[in-house]
Amino acid sequence: MSADLINYLAGFVNRQRLAKFEKVLYYRTRYINLVCEDIYQGHNASALIRTCDCFGIQDFHIIEKKNSFEINDEVALGASNWLNIYRHNTPGEDFHKVFGSLKARGYRIVATTPHRNGVGLTEFDLDNGPVSLVFGTEKEGLSEEIIEYADEYVSIDMFGFTQSFNVSVSAGIILHHLRMKLNNSRIDWHLNDDEKMAIKLDWLRNSIKRSDLIEKKFIYRKNQGNAPGP
Repeated sequence: MSADLINYLAGFVNRQRLAKFEKVLYYRTRYINLVCEDIYQGHNASALIRTCDCFGIQDFHIIEKKNSFEINDEVALGASNWLNIYRHNTPGEDFHKVFGSLKARGYRIVATTPHRNGVGLTEFDLDNGPVSLVFGTEKEGLSEEIIEYADEYVSIDMFGFTQSFNVSVSAGIILHHLRMKLNNSRIDWHLNDDEKMAIKLDWLRNSIKRSDLIEKKFIYRKNQGNAPGP
């Protein structure tokens, strides 16, 4: 059904957009994802999403304990349409549950913070397995409980009086470095075919006006034994 639906919806999108989908999907990865703890400034939240999209990071997790994560579309420039965004804010869904699920899928929880057991960005080993990069709030950074829970720590070398970057700047620096390192590695970081199909279907739905009605029409006609055309 998914392949047939994708082919059907593709008839409502121009060739240039479809070609762009294929090009972007080639570089999309789930080897690295982002986890944000209580980011509350809309500008930073939106810049983080935009940065993930630019560097081909597909999955973005938001832990909302105290602050609601608000997206500013003028800053994000529609980037939220192209990512899988997971909001963790239901009762009982604390960071232990979020990170436990990620660890079960093979991710290392990597706190972006200076730490006595940490390494600088240029020394970070990307070959040891998939990575969940965790970023904290604008003022306080990561909470102590998350720092204690993390598997590894990575920091950015700095040479001025100020010893911290804006959270969206930090994400940009780290993701640029790791993305380039990933591209030049022998790591199998590409999406599999099923993942590509699921993401492409989401992108088509987000690109077509009233795609829900078009999809219902397709399913109805499919169930009737007809092969609908665009």
